Amino acid sequence: MPAETFLHRAASDVPYFSADGETYLAQTQLRDLRKNLKLRVLSEEDFAFWQTYGYIVVREAIPADHARRLLDFTWDFQGLDPQRPQTWYDDREWRSDLDRELHVYGFVEAYHHQLMWDSRQTQRVYDAFVDVWDCEELWVTLDRLNLNPPNIKNRDRALIAPTDRGFDINLHWDVDTTLGVLPQRVQGIIALNDTTAEQGGFQCAPELFRRFEKWRALQPDDRDPIRPNTDPADFPVVRPELKAGDLLIWNGLLAHGVAPNTSPDGVRSAQYLSMMPALETHRSLRESRTDSWRTLSTPEWNKTLVGDATRHESLRYGPAALTDLGAKLLGLKSWSGDTDRHNGEQACAESA
Repeated sequence: MPAETFLHRAASDVPYFSADGETYLAQTQLRDLRKNLKLRVLSEEDFAFWQTYGYIVVREAIPADHARRLLDFTWDFQGLDPQRPQTWYDDREWRSDLDRELHVYGFVEAYHHQLMWDSRQTQRVYDAFVDVWDCEELWVTLDRLNLNPPNIKNRDRALIAPTDRGFDINLHWDVDTTLGVLPQRVQGIIALNDTTAEQGGFQCAPELFRRFEKWRALQPDDRDPIRPNTDPADFPVVRPELKAGDLLIWNGLLAHGVAPNTSPDGVRSAQYLSMMPALETHRSLRESRTDSWRTLSTPEWNKTLVGDATRHESLRYGPAALTDLGAKLLGLKSWSGDTDRHNGEQACAESA
């Protein structure tokens, strides 16, 4: 069997299996999971809503002032002035079509700043993901930020050629929904500012998630596996209201996307942050994650992570200090208490 298809069992009592640390196979779908662990952050009503509609908002997952400091960093990292909108659209040379598209969508290629790690190792954030996975042994995704100003000029979505199939920023799945055994995936964002409807941001089709099995049973065999072809009248698209510091978690089987920013001068900003069952036996993945943290190299798990074109973050600041929880969420420390591996790096994390 090729190495890339080898399944590793997660370091948890619940039997989760994955080859890449992104999508997982499990005996029970997350929407049908019966809890063994006591809920920590979600109420019983929250958990029922999550399982029914595929998403949940955790209010004040991080302090609002922390979110605003991260927002300030997001402006500064890109050299943009929040008081001078003309700086939001400065022209530059694109490294590739992907680079230009990421600019249009507002992606910010920073991954390891201390403020980002402070969000990741916040107890309330971690506890929310424990609730949805019913699993304590988790790893956090090494993901980036978003700062999306009004979609005009060189951030106009019309610059990206539309397609009839495949990825659509407005509404899509991030897993293949035509598979016989549906993969499990959990995703999330933390809002860095209060976002109004006209500023765009996260949107989803919760009614489609609720009725997904009935809907897909009636679809043709050649339907698009990642783009739903649905009538908004039957499956309305909604935009959950988010305040600075709120965490939104969604199931990978929830059709979702990012609405365009049509406001005259508003900005939508978020930190992408999710957690997955830890694959501690996946040595190459674990080492890739810890090396990325230690050297501030661009994470390898997602091919759309391209690093900053002007000045990579490794040239700006050093590794983030990790708490004990943060070291476990990275994979630097084992959830089982094994301290034999990566001793030098663990000592570095503890003394930072």
